[in-house]
Amino acid sequence: MITRTEITKVLQNPPLDSEVTVMGWVRAYRGRRFIALFDGSTSQTLQIVVDFENFPEELINSIKFHSCISVTGTVVKSQGAGQDVEVVAKSLEILGENNLDEYPLQAKKQTVEFLREHAHLRTRTATFSAVFRIRHAVAYAVHKYFNDRGYYYYHTPIITGSDAEGAGEMFRVSTLDPADTPMTEDQQVDYNQDFFGKPTNLTVSGQLQAEIGALALGKVYTFGPTFRAENSNTTRHLSEFWMIEPEVAFFDLDNDMDLAEDFVKYLITYVLDHFAGDLELLDKRIQDAEKNLPQAQRRPMGLIEMLRFVVDNEFERITYTEAIELLRRSKPFKKGKFEFEPHWGADLQAEHERFLVEKHFKKPVIVRDYPKDIKAFYMRMNDDDKTVAAMDVLFPYIGEVIGGSQREERQSVLLERMKEMDIPEEELWWYLDLRRFGGAPHAGFGLGFGRMVQFITGMTNIRDVIPFPRAPRLAEF
Repeated sequence: MITRTEITKVLQNPPLDSEVTVMGWVRAYRGRRFIALFDGSTSQTLQIVVDFENFPEELINSIKFHSCISVTGTVVKSQGAGQDVEVVAKSLEILGENNLDEYPLQAKKQTVEFLREHAHLRTRTATFSAVFRIRHAVAYAVHKYFNDRGYYYYHTPIITGSDAEGAGEMFRVSTLDPADTPMTEDQQVDYNQDFFGKPTNLTVSGQLQAEIGALALGKVYTFGPTFRAENSNTTRHLSEFWMIEPEVAFFDLDNDMDLAEDFVKYLITYVLDHFAGDLELLDKRIQDAEKNLPQAQRRPMGLIEMLRFVVDNEFERITYTEAIELLRRSKPFKKGKFEFEPHWGADLQAEHERFLVEKHFKKPVIVRDYPKDIKAFYMRMNDDDKTVAAMDVLFPYIGEVIGGSQREERQSVLLERMKEMDIPEEELWWYLDLRRFGGAPHAGFGLGFGRMVQFITGMTNIRDVIPFPRAPRLAEF
């Protein structure tokens, strides 16, 4: 049986003058005497002091960047700056050699673009190990938040016959042979011969099914993968991503906004409280990257300062109509600096969202009551018959992180909306049944998990906060 002590435990509770066995990968090897060892348990490295005269030269020469080693030694107070303790090696074993002539990573700074091409190795870098520890932390905090407040984790299907968004940008699921697809007499695909006997897709959202849970259990949430076959290569979009979708009975839009704000503040606070070391590393990374940029291109706050600012301030809440008015009165609009003209009835673009958050209010913003024509069929119609009870939460740098609404619980109104949007009743008969048989007011939202992690870590591309990104023409690993 392998017995080792994790580096984080050595550093947090140093067992001075006792013997430990640590295992990990070499991040640096200075002067054939000092090894900086990491094992993934913390953003810090543990210094190993090696008296090379006590070890075979062949063994010493085998220690390379990112070699995997096991060290048994004594924990002592460090003689140098930068660490409180170090381990004086008594025995050392190479667990996995590394051929640097072939190894694609080098002991120097690498661009995130280069590391993305080597996603199977990039987690060994300090930056990406910090990112993925924080991704874990946010995922844990999601479950803790809802569990502690009486929500039930509700597993919605990945394979579905319905399109929650009505976008038509879905991945097909089929066992039919594309080289010999069975056809009907009128030359349509014969789905009766397919596995499910009907067209099916990878889900874009678990929301519709989560409403089933909410209208029986009261408070539920989903947390799982979702898929969009959208041909987008922006820094904000993935083809496979994770969504968190709470759905709550007896909620209106105001309740929904309160939940959204409280929830994201909790997630940020959890990371600040429990993963400060990783945040400090990422904060310094951003500062180093921006130090040569003009002041206008730098972030107005450091990463940790910004996270605390979000937690400590109430989010601004405005209507969509107010947002359009603000945008049209703004200097960027009057000077023609917006690429897309903001006008009532059009969706807000990323440049509009960032102006509201970063320039005008200088804090997160919740925009509510959007025009019905740009929103989904299930959103509750407002009394003005022009807008629906929808809301988006906008953050600095990344724009929308949450989209939600109060759901239309009135069967007659829902039927009318479905007719307007050409959504066949027979496809969503069960969804209509939720209104026919004991319907209730309810609301919910979807939080893009990747965008939340992107915001907390300060990474500029969403492909760098998921271990194996999926995007157009990108399905490696």
